[in-house]
Amino acid sequence: MIVPLLVALAGGVGAVSRFVLDGLIRSRLSSLVPAGTMVINVSGSLLLGFVTGIVLVGAEPADFRVVLGTGFLGGYTTFSTAMIETVRLLQQRRWVAAGVNGVAMMILGLGAAVLGVFLGTLF
Repeated sequence: MIVPLLVALAGGVGAVSRFVLDGLIRSRLSSLVPAGTMVINVSGSLLLGFVTGIVLVGAEPADFRVVLGTGFLGGYTTFSTAMIETVRLLQQRRWVAAGVNGVAMMILGLGAAVLGVFLGTLF
């Protein structure tokens, strides 16, 4: 019974973390693409890969992955926001920015996840 409560709590902390970090990045950085969402999703992919790698080698129990991965990182990352931001760029006829945002999000996110799994298996 405690794991679902921890997942919910971790999800809330992750969502607040995303909100704060995105606000900080937006206030300090002007870029071609929504940089806050990019940083959040790539760092979240890296962390989820790392957590998965740790669990794969048996260093942590599965509940660890569920609470941190599903809870915190589920609340922290925001793939749907990334896709809506890409659609908004398309609606604004910012074709290059939309392409960069969509493709970079996929490539960087996948690369970060692979790197995270690799690093996690080193533990």
